[in-house]
This record gives sequence, C-alpha cells and structure tokens, in this order.
Amino acid sequence: MQAAIVTVGDELLAGETIDTNATWLAEQLVARGVDIQRITTVPDRVADIARVVNEHHAEYDVVLTTGGLGPTHDDRTMAGVAAAFGRSLEPNDDALSWLETHGGYARNDLTAGTTKLPAGAQPLHNEVGVAPGCILDSVYVLPGVPEEMKAMFERIEADFSGPRTHVTTVTADEPESALLDRLEALRDQFDVTVGSYPGEYVRVKIRGQDESAVDEAARWLTERVVTA
Repeated sequence: MQAAIVTVGDELLAGETIDTNATWLAEQLVARGVDIQRITTVPDRVADIARVVNEHHAEYDVVLTTGGLGPTHDDRTMAGVAAAFGRSLEPNDDALSWLETHGGYARNDLTAGTTKLPAGAQPLHNEVGVAPGCILDSVYVLPGVPEEMKAMFERIEADFSGPRTHVTTVTADEPESALLDRLEALRDQFDVTVGSYPGEYVRVKIRGQDESAVDEAARWLTERVVTA
C-alpha cells in the first residue's frame, strides 16, 4: 500500500507551527507496512488542497490529510476535498447526531457549517474535539490538533496494512564520503535499501522486507566499517 500525507495550514508554511502531525502519521503508517511516497504541505486555499488531493489520489492507494477542519473562515480542507471529487459540501446528519448524542452538544450550540462534509463522505467522529473528519473513497480527512488527529487515527488504523519493513542502523565513525564504496557494495550484494545520515557520526539505515537479509547486510557492513 502506497500513501501520501497532506498537511494543511498557512501557519505551517510560515514556520509558525512545527508539523509534528506528518512525522507521527508517517511513523504509524510505516510501522503497519505502508509505503509513504509523498508528504506535502499546502496553504489554506481550496484550489491548492483540491489540486494536491486530486493528484495524490490518482497516484497512490490512500491519501491522508490533516489540518483545516472546522467552520471558521480559514478551515478549507473539507471544501478542498469536496472540490477534488467534484462534490458539494452538505450537512451530515450522522455527524450531527453523534455530536448531539455523544458530544453533549445541542444542535443550536454548534457553529454553522461544523458538520458539513463532502456529499457521500463517511464521517469520522471526533472523540476529543468537535469538528468531524471523514473518509471519501480512499482519502482520509483528519483534524490538525494533534490530540484529535491521533484519537481519530486510532479509529481507522486497521485500514492500513502491508508487508512490514525491517530497519537496522549501523553507526559509523568515518566520513560519509569514505563509506561510498562499501555502501555501493552493500546495495549490490543484498536486497535492501540503504540510507546514510551524517552528523557527529554517520548513521547507515538498512531497510528491507526480509528481516534475515537486513540482519545479514548489517553484519556485513559492521565488519567493514569503523563503528562508533
């Protein structure tokens, strides 16, 4: 299963808010065997949201958006997702009924537009907030508030699965440039992917679906580098 994550918010692009949601979602999905292909941040503009969701929906198995839910003027994600599918936004009776029954809200307490979802969407109830998310085809629309997003993801996590990727890290006390020949040989000899991340030491991450191949590749590299 290949997935794309779309985070929505002018504040993310302005550097006013750190995008922890994309990192958390990617970790959860990868742990379930999902292959993350794109993480894209877009502004609070309907046209941008619609374009990116449309493109990613056509290319990948699932798309998850986070941020921009609610009835205020800058909450544009539902409108953008609706536009991506050529749908209208409509009040969702299921979402409204759940908020009245489980959320403790009277209909008149809710700001107009709170429960408007793209036509035909399945609502995702918000256990720790107000604004619902939704599922439309293979697009999952989640809140931007981290606590709300995490709680909502727990309701849908069983939808995401794939062959688990095993990861092992070898930490080398050598310059990255000095490791290039051995990293190339590692790729040639083993059915794994290799990434190197320089810092105080060079962390070489070895990934693959065959755990024994990953372990063997890590042993091979450990024997041929100066480890930290």
